[in-house]
Amino acid sequence: MLEHRGHQLWTYEEPLRFLGFEIGRIMTVIRLSSGGLFVQSPAELTPALRSALDDLGEVRFVAPASKLHGHLYMEQYREAYPRAELLAAPGLEVRRSDLTFDQLLGDTPDPRWAPDIDQVAILGNRWLTEIAFFHRPSGTVILGDVGYPIGADSPLKTRLMARIAGVYQRVRPTLDYRLTVKNEATLRRSIRDLLAWDFDRVIPGHGEIVETGGKQAVIDGFDWILDPSVSGWR
Repeated sequence: MLEHRGHQLWTYEEPLRFLGFEIGRIMTVIRLSSGGLFVQSPAELTPALRSALDDLGEVRFVAPASKLHGHLYMEQYREAYPRAELLAAPGLEVRRSDLTFDQLLGDTPDPRWAPDIDQVAILGNRWLTEIAFFHRPSGTVILGDVGYPIGADSPLKTRLMARIAGVYQRVRPTLDYRLTVKNEATLRRSIRDLLAWDFDRVIPGHGEIVETGGKQAVIDGFDWILDPSVSGWR
């Protein structure tokens, strides 16, 4: 159900079809130093998943990656865990006006999870701001849609789509995201801020987890926006 990846971090993967393509979906669970659970991109809270979470601790924070990713089941967590706080990525408070959010996410982590988790807002796209998280104890960056590495084990149809979209075995956003970047300098700064973290693993919102070599994978995946002569990453 939940796969333990060490250092108080777990993932939960489930199938997801989008526009006819099987792209998978990944939820991340972090047990904070305080003992509470930080859930990123919550999956449907089935009885089995709830039991697995309860075995780890009390769900205290539920976070999406963006207004498009990781918000579909947040109301289930509010109902199941009355003390849990729902966190909103920029624009989600408008998209999900049916929910009451406890905090709007940005570049600065809340002191209650800051000892374990850092975060940065990935800015520069015309339509979408995503919050990337960094779990220090495990050296893991957690993304939503800006990292989309579709792997060799995906169905043929999905692999073909991924090659066209430029995300086959690459930690990068899909073509539609890249075509709607409105401020390259701002996006470049955001990715540099992410690369300043000391990480090796990348957990994307879809596709395959990059267990090692994650920083280089991000550098390679964002080569279209990072200027090698300036960025210092090559």
